[in-house]
Amino acid sequence: MTPIRATFERLRRERRRALIPFIMGGDPTLSLTGPLLLALQDAGADLIEVGIPFSDPLADGPILQTASARALSRGATPARVLAAVASVHRRLRVPIVCLSYWNPLVQFGGHDGRGSLQAFVRAAQESGVAGVIVPDLPVEESAPLQQAVEGTGFDTVLLAAPTSPPERLRLIARASQGFIYYVSVTGTTGVRRALPLGLAHGVRQLRLLTTKPICVGFGISTPAQAAAVARIADGVIVGSALVRTIGRARGRAAALIDAGTFLRRFRSAVS
Repeated sequence: MTPIRATFERLRRERRRALIPFIMGGDPTLSLTGPLLLALQDAGADLIEVGIPFSDPLADGPILQTASARALSRGATPARVLAAVASVHRRLRVPIVCLSYWNPLVQFGGHDGRGSLQAFVRAAQESGVAGVIVPDLPVEESAPLQQAVEGTGFDTVLLAAPTSPPERLRLIARASQGFIYYVSVTGTTGVRRALPLGLAHGVRQLRLLTTKPICVGFGISTPAQAAAVARIADGVIVGSALVRTIGRARGRAAALIDAGTFLRRFRSAVS
């Protein structure tokens, strides 16, 4: 059983929902990425997503786009983000999941387009990463990644959307490993005042097709919204609102304190 699946099995036995914060690797600095992971773990995270900065983050709204640009401008690369995770790996008790677009994965570890998915998976596992989410990888084109992780114990988490028809949801439910990432909105990431009216219905439709954990992300910005999602899903993913909080902090110590304070409010709401 993979670390991600083991976590959800434990949470299921405990009748708890997963709280999954997202941070952008290298933002505000690479040296702060590892300490932020530890701060979020101490604040109650069950899993943590770490974004790999990319120049064309198609699924991201302004907050994450800005964070990605900041990280890139300060020298963040996929290898350096993995190294930041590795620096605290022995102190982490929760699974780390990388979120990366397709291009950095296939280019990893090589020059002139000669990287490989296998090189990324190997490096990620050596760094203590348990799985990967690829927002711009359709299930119909996911076979190369599935083949690269086969037999490694490394999970590939696929995304499902409100616009996905039933036959496509079946494909996603069958192929996704660890959990299924259900996108709450038909749009990019970002802070939103209200959850979509059809969210519960969408999660129920997916639930009819699978017993795998379903985690909801995109737009969850307040503890009240997180609590509402926890009533219908197995996990709550909080990204843009947390990244904004970290980005507004004045200094290293403040960023760690503010991130922990932010997540504890969500932890109290998600049980």
